[in-house]
Amino acid sequence: MTIITHTTPTARLSLSALGVAPQSPGPRLQMLYLDEPAMVDLGVTDIADCMDVLTEMFSLLDRGDYRMTGPNVNSHGAMLTFPETSDIPGMPLSGDDRRFMAMPAYVGGRFHMTGVKWYGSNIDNRRRGLPRSIHLLVLNDTESGAPLAVMSANLISAIRTGAVGGVGARALAREDATTVTIVGPGVMGRTALEAFIAARPGIDTVRVKGRSRGSVDAFVEYVRTRHPQISDVIVCDDYESAVAGADIVSYCTTGGVGADTFPPLRREWLKPGAFLSMPSYLAIDEGLERQDVRKVLDNRGLYEAWAEEIPAPHHDNLGIIGCRFMDLIEQGRMDPAELVDLGAIVNDPSLGRRSDDEIVLFSIGGMPVEDVAWGTELYRRAIEQGVGETLRLWDTPVLV
Repeated sequence: MTIITHTTPTARLSLSALGVAPQSPGPRLQMLYLDEPAMVDLGVTDIADCMDVLTEMFSLLDRGDYRMTGPNVNSHGAMLTFPETSDIPGMPLSGDDRRFMAMPAYVGGRFHMTGVKWYGSNIDNRRRGLPRSIHLLVLNDTESGAPLAVMSANLISAIRTGAVGGVGARALAREDATTVTIVGPGVMGRTALEAFIAARPGIDTVRVKGRSRGSVDAFVEYVRTRHPQISDVIVCDDYESAVAGADIVSYCTTGGVGADTFPPLRREWLKPGAFLSMPSYLAIDEGLERQDVRKVLDNRGLYEAWAEEIPAPHHDNLGIIGCRFMDLIEQGRMDPAELVDLGAIVNDPSLGRRSDDEIVLFSIGGMPVEDVAWGTELYRRAIEQGVGETLRLWDTPVLV
């Protein structure tokens, strides 16, 4: 049934004309709106707390108590992009990081929540004084489908991304880790560092490599102000000097298309026992592909979904290192048994690091289950604390 409402009152169709009987009073439906200041008040930036929540979530993933979209219920989400050229007047054209993305998920356990992160992204936003991506999270009652909350989600997304690396570091980084390398000193680099410090409080040295002096200087000032316990902040000009001797390494950069454009990492640069936490594009050498390097994924199903959705070689088209693992498996150069999921390690720590000298390579792809889990925790705090603005959807629905 199509309902058309005209702007002229005399032309407006009545409910009876539409065949809709008047409804008796029904359940009032309202939802909570939480803006960014409210999210801050609720503790969205507490990365150690987020790490605890995501540890619980990864345990549920290992047990299969979750759903995402796609044929294998593990897809990152659905992306809308624009053409390079078009003859259609007004059609938006492709640009750097220009896309819209819907990322739906259900998380079970005590969360028992369904939601979707929805965002638009455009690198030109920076010239407008806006973040590159602008995120919302919508939470829905899993039984009725009714909306429960609409939440500002830029901080949810940034904090949960860093927190995933922190969960990995808790399980896989050496306990005596003291030195962290961050390649890419932006927001992702900052949240990664926060999580590593929460996971390994003995960290006292930070190395940083960036593309511009301005971003590097801002990062150095951030570290010195935020973490006065850090004794050394070292600026590095090349990848080798940045990662050499580091206990934890994280590349937090953006990339193009083709592995030859991705930031490189070579085994010979690394100290024994290094933990490599990689939420962005990366190109590794054959030394890091060998079986004695422990290879951990945030969720194997995510990369299998990408392998179905993205043309091969998958890593050339999406530089997350787990996509490289999928290429190697398809080429017969890697045994799938070499890969282990973080959730399995959370539930059975014996599956993790096998020796103090073992190099561990952790691939982070980002999943909507993380947004839903962290968002649910914050939503329930808002209910308990009376934070947020209540929005009415209806008192009585017109159509039932």
